[in-house]
Amino acid sequence: MTGLIGQATAATTTAQPQASSVPPSPSAPVSAAASAPASAPTAKPSPSPTTPRTENTSIAQISTKPKGRTGPAGSLLVTGTKGVALTFDDGPDPDLTPKLLKLLAKEKVKATFCLVGTEARRHPELVKAIASGGHSFCNHSWNHDLKLGKRSNHAIRADLERCNAAIRAAVPNAKIRYMRAPGGNFTPRMVKISAELGMHSIYWKVDPRDWEQAPGVSREAHKNKIIRIVKKHTGPGAIVLSHDYAQPATIDAYRVLLPYLRKRFQLVALV
Repeated sequence: MTGLIGQATAATTTAQPQASSVPPSPSAPVSAAASAPASAPTAKPSPSPTTPRTENTSIAQISTKPKGRTGPAGSLLVTGTKGVALTFDDGPDPDLTPKLLKLLAKEKVKATFCLVGTEARRHPELVKAIASGGHSFCNHSWNHDLKLGKRSNHAIRADLERCNAAIRAAVPNAKIRYMRAPGGNFTPRMVKISAELGMHSIYWKVDPRDWEQAPGVSREAHKNKIIRIVKKHTGPGAIVLSHDYAQPATIDAYRVLLPYLRKRFQLVALV
C-alpha cells in the first residue's frame, strides 16, 4: 500500500489499554517528523519513509495496513518506523500544557497533541503555542464523548469537523492528520469517516494509565508508576499514550522520561 510516513531527521541509539502492552494485531506506517537527536482505552479528560499523505488521501490508502500493526477497528498501534511517538490527550490544559511544552522545548522533542475541541476553543493561545513549538495535532473529538463511535454517521462527522474547526480557529492552516477516539473506543464507521476527513486513526502501544490514580496513592507514587510502565514497555516504533489534561504527575514523570527516552530512541511527532 502507499506508505504514510514523513522523514524523521534525528536519531541516536537503540534501544497498551492497560498498564502494559497491547497485543499487536494489522497498520500502515505512520507519518513522523523528527524530534531531537538521540535519542492506551483511556478515560476522559482522556512509517518508514514514503509518500506523505495529503488531506484528501483515499480511504484505501489509509485503511490497508500490514499485519501486526493495528488496534481496534484498524487504528494504528505503532509508527511504522523505529521512531517513538509521544502523544498527549485531552488538552490543552491552561496549567499543565505550558509546563509540558517547556519540557519538550528543553529536551528538543516534538510530540503529538490529541486535542478536545471544547478545550481548544477555550484556550486558543495554547493551540497556537503547540503549533509554534513544532508539535503536531490530533483530533480527539469535540467533547470527549465516549459513545461517539456508536452514534450516527452524521453525528460522528459533525463532531470531528467541529473539533477540527476549533483547532483551526486558532491555527488556520493547521494540519490535522490524526484522530484518536475518546477512550480508545474506535468503531469501523468512525475510522472510515475519519479517513474521509483525511485523518488516520491512532490507538497506542504503551498506556501507563496516567489518568487512573487510585485513592490514597500519592502523586509521587503515581509518577513513579508512570515512569516504570513507560520505561518497561516502550520499544522502537511505539505510540505512547499520556495526558496533559489534569494530570500533574504526568508532567512530573516526563521530567524523568524525556531525557531517558531521548538517549534510547528517536522521538517523533506524527505529521
